[in-house]
Formats: sequence, structure tokens, C-alpha cells
Amino acid sequence: MNLTVSLGRAALLSMVLLLGWTVGPIKAHEIRPSVADIEVGADRVRLTIRATLEPLIGGIDLAEVEDTDDAPNADENDRLRALAPADLEAALRDAWPDISVGITIISNGSVIPLEIISAQIPPVGDVELPRDSEIFLEGQLPPGDAPVILGWRADYGELVLRQVGGGEDAYTGFLTGGALSDPLPRGEIATERAGRVFLRYIVVGFEHIVPKGLDHILFVLGLFFFATKMRPLLFQVTAFTVAHTITLALASLNIVAIPASVVEPMIALSIVYVGVENVLGIGTVRRRTALVFAFGLLHGLGFASVLGNVGIDPARFVTALVGFNIGVEIGQLTVITVAFLAVGLWFRKKPWYRAVIAVPISLLIAATGAWWSIERAFF
Repeated sequence: MNLTVSLGRAALLSMVLLLGWTVGPIKAHEIRPSVADIEVGADRVRLTIRATLEPLIGGIDLAEVEDTDDAPNADENDRLRALAPADLEAALRDAWPDISVGITIISNGSVIPLEIISAQIPPVGDVELPRDSEIFLEGQLPPGDAPVILGWRADYGELVLRQVGGGEDAYTGFLTGGALSDPLPRGEIATERAGRVFLRYIVVGFEHIVPKGLDHILFVLGLFFFATKMRPLLFQVTAFTVAHTITLALASLNIVAIPASVVEPMIALSIVYVGVENVLGIGTVRRRTALVFAFGLLHGLGFASVLGNVGIDPARFVTALVGFNIGVEIGQLTVITVAFLAVGLWFRKKPWYRAVIAVPISLLIAATGAWWSIERAFF
């Protein structure tokens, strides 16, 4: 076997290992960010947090796991999921002295204690799925006009922080890794300009593709391995972008609403389709582009579910939506660029490229999508 074919197989092995590392244990759901609305008055601060309470009460480090089943104390989390609302609230109040240490309100160098005013916890449903609860907190500010800063501990996961009542210039922050919010002036809403909101949501959109959007990564790789020429890829990516932009906007505006239980298996099936079509070598560029457009509509609904979990301040809806979509596009282009540099640049013009690289990787993509389809539909 000549050297170039050996190099091609080495590239194939590298891509397979990369996909295996990226996909890892296949999971249907990710841990969702918590969302908090904060209202800062002259002498009092109020905080409403929408979160999955069970991991917080159970002491799961949400910065270290992507699925609560992978946590060392997963059994405790499962036990808490089965508790009735009144019992879970009682567990929350018992654990609050420890939990509250990680939710800090700071003003003039002092930490302001937060008291639980009330909690709204849904009834027990499917214990295999997280339930979102709301807790209402309040704290007394010291005299003066020193601004307020909110801190969110890293092991509580990600937090979207929005300040209430600020109109067009309301503060919106995305806190990760134990980050602190910007200072929030008392009696008014701290301002975060449109440019900063735009950049924040670019990051959110990018992270939803790389590294969190494993299904979207595989779909884009399926597009990449369809043909050796760049023109078909450009047609497909353009169609995909236009389509998911449409449904992302419609779903975010609540004009279109399709349950995730329907959308997620369909997204997985779209991955199966592109992988199988790559292997069979069927379909014209025009037909493939039309199908990719249809699949893009599905993926846009999936993107919308992410924005629904993160939350968008209505005053910054367009800015956040455009930023998120740009972040998604940068993520997709990153995936295509990595694939091109890894195999396309060196081997896509070789006569054995399809047999040695494109077909085996497409088979792996299709098999992964098939497993996801089953998992998301039945488990």
C-alpha cells in the first residue's frame, strides 16, 4: 500500500478517535443553565431563580458533569426528584444555609444574607427528566448607595442573570466558572449596552455548537463529507443557515412551538439520513440542498430550546437572537475548518478519499445518529 493511502487511513483513524472522544457517552440531554431575575431597590434586593433544585440540594458539582447520572451522588439526586413539592421545599430550606453560601449578594464589601420568601415547585412528573422550580429570595441592603454585585458559585453550573425593569438598557449577564456580575446600581437598572449583549450571546451560540452541540457537529460533518468539491458544501451550509434562522426566530417568538420530545429524535434522524446518503452516494446537489434546508428547520427548533432555557431579555431580543445565530455560524464554520484541515486539505482530491475516509466516517456519523434516535424516542 502506498504512502498516501496509509496517510489517509491515519487521518481516518484520527477523525474516528476525535469523534469518539467528542461524542463520548451518548446522552440525550444536557444540564441546563439556571435563570435569575434580580431587582435592586434602595434598601432591598429581590432575586427570583428558576433552576433544577435537586442537584443543588444534593450537592452535585454541575461544573464537572454533563449529566447528573454521572455524578457520584446521583442516587441522592434521583431520590429528590421523586419527592412531592412540599417535601422538596422542606429539603431546600434545610439545605439553604449551605446552598446560600454559593449565591452571594455583595454591597460595599459586605455579603448580604438572602432569605427564602417562597418556592414554586411543580408536582412530580417523569422522574427521569429534570423539573424546573422557582425560588424567591430577598435581602436587606445596608444604608448608602453602594451598588450590588451578585456571585454564583462555579459548581452550581451556568447562570443567566437579568435585572428587572430596566427597559432597553437592562443588564443581562451570563455567569460561568464562579464569575461575578457587573455592579448593579441601587434604585435603577444597571446598563449593559447592546454591544456587550451581542457579544455575550455570540459566545452562548458558539458554545452550543463547540463543545456542547454534539448532534449539530455530526450533522455539519455529514455535510462536509457529502462531496469533494466546496461548491456543494457552500450550497448546503447556506440552506442550513437560512432554514435554522427562520425557525429559531419563529420559535423564540412563540409563533411556532413543537415539543422537544418530537424535535430531538427528528434531529437525530437527520444525522442518520445525511450519513447514509453519503455512504450510498445518491442525490444531486439540488435535491440534497433542499433536504438540508428542511433539516435546518428542525435544527433551528433545537437551537430555540437552548435560548428558551437560557432566556432572552425582551428588551434585547433582536440583539441577543442575532448574536446567538452568529455564534452558531462561527461554531459550524469552526467544525468545517477543522475537518478541512484534518483531511480535506490533504486528501479530498485523492481517488481513494471517498472509500478510505468519507464513507467510513459517514457510517460512524449515521450509527451515532441512529443510537441517538432510539435513545431520545424511547428512553
